[in-house]
Amino acid sequence: MEPTENESFRDTIGTMTDDGKRAWVYPKKPSGKFYKYRKIVSYGLLVFLLTSPFIKINGNQFILINILERRFNIFGLPFWPQDFYLVVMSMLIGVVFITLFTVSFGRVFCGWICPQTIFMEMVFRRIEYWIEGDRNKQRKLDRQEWNAEKIRKKGLKWFIFLIISFIIANVFLAYLIGSDKLFKYITGNPLDHLGTLFPLLIFTAVFYFVFAWFREQVCIIACPYGRLQSVLLDNKSIVVAYDHKRGEAENGRKKFRKNEDRAALGHGDCIDCLQCVNVCPTGIDIRNGTQLECVNCTACIDECDHIMESINLPKGLIRYASEDEIEKKVKFKITTRMKGYIAVLTILTGIFIGLLFLRNDVEATVLRLPGQLYEHKEGNIISNVFTYKLVNKTTKDINDISFKLRKYKGTIKLVSSNDNFIVPRQELVEGTLFIEIAKSELSGDKNKLVIEVYSADELIETTTVNFLGPRSYN
Repeated sequence: MEPTENESFRDTIGTMTDDGKRAWVYPKKPSGKFYKYRKIVSYGLLVFLLTSPFIKINGNQFILINILERRFNIFGLPFWPQDFYLVVMSMLIGVVFITLFTVSFGRVFCGWICPQTIFMEMVFRRIEYWIEGDRNKQRKLDRQEWNAEKIRKKGLKWFIFLIISFIIANVFLAYLIGSDKLFKYITGNPLDHLGTLFPLLIFTAVFYFVFAWFREQVCIIACPYGRLQSVLLDNKSIVVAYDHKRGEAENGRKKFRKNEDRAALGHGDCIDCLQCVNVCPTGIDIRNGTQLECVNCTACIDECDHIMESINLPKGLIRYASEDEIEKKVKFKITTRMKGYIAVLTILTGIFIGLLFLRNDVEATVLRLPGQLYEHKEGNIISNVFTYKLVNKTTKDINDISFKLRKYKGTIKLVSSNDNFIVPRQELVEGTLFIEIAKSELSGDKNKLVIEVYSADELIETTTVNFLGPRSYN
């Protein structure tokens, strides 16, 4: 981007005045080709976000992020604390993917996919347009005295915002505690579930504060992604860009005059109508180049195309383009840096898929009981005591569970009335067991045993333990 005469925009953000106060943004209602595409994507994602906690696959909630109980369901697959390495791997894949996406296409995620933008622009802002009108009517309403009209419109808007925030808070809670538990609490006495009621009210207040007042400040101030893009973007990245070569020409932009030969006067195609500024939801001027506040929502593209079409000039003065394309007419190419990110992403994804296939449906852990060594029994038998935990990650009960030793001749005795038991679906069963082995079978004070876990005659898991015995002296 060519340097502008006034670079003060780099020292401030568009939503703050010179004296540090909030500058309220009144964006014009967007319309156009990209806005139609955004609506299709946004409403599809809204349906996904609002229904995912209530969809069941094989009895599992489609998406569950129960941090307190450490229970997670991703696309209907249950994950337990023992699968945390998979969560870490998926997070790494997500970070690399977002990095690759940002390097290639800038902050397009924020404008098209981010839940904050979708709820703000496609739900709350549209309700605001419906009740208060477009940009100029909203400004006029805010400036006028508190009369019956203003009280009615503001009150209705704030009430609807509160109801929607309450609904979003319930859906958010369904992701955290599970939809079944949420329905149970809703149908029961709220006073019996204060531990859930208070978080619900807090979430409602947070969502209401964000969408009714904080709004675009989330993207500008709170979200770190805008600052991340300044590190990742380069001249080859595709972003929402103003073609300053075409828009400014030799003598800069100029207001439109009918039948005027702008090219002969050396003026660019930008007629300085400020519609790209008026329609921006973060209040910036895209003609100043890529900025922290820009979320690549394409509202300025649609608005500028409409203006260009109305004055019989070519569209695309503001468009998806790289700086190299504008300056040097160089088309988008996959750079060496992008190829590196693609390679890393491919490797991580391959490892993740492999780990998913290697993941067991049953997780067995056998640990020595703290503070216990070994015990001599009759017949020169050595006994060790252990605790066991079995996690059933499937949606079916696993019946007739038993333990057996591999290679070593010995017995495993459970501290229960029955040596065969059931592990219910998606539950954890724990208990205590004794392993008894003849001293003659042991070789030293530490012996590594392999314990096999069977469901009836089917081997479903193996685990290892260290068995302690008397030290042998030669």
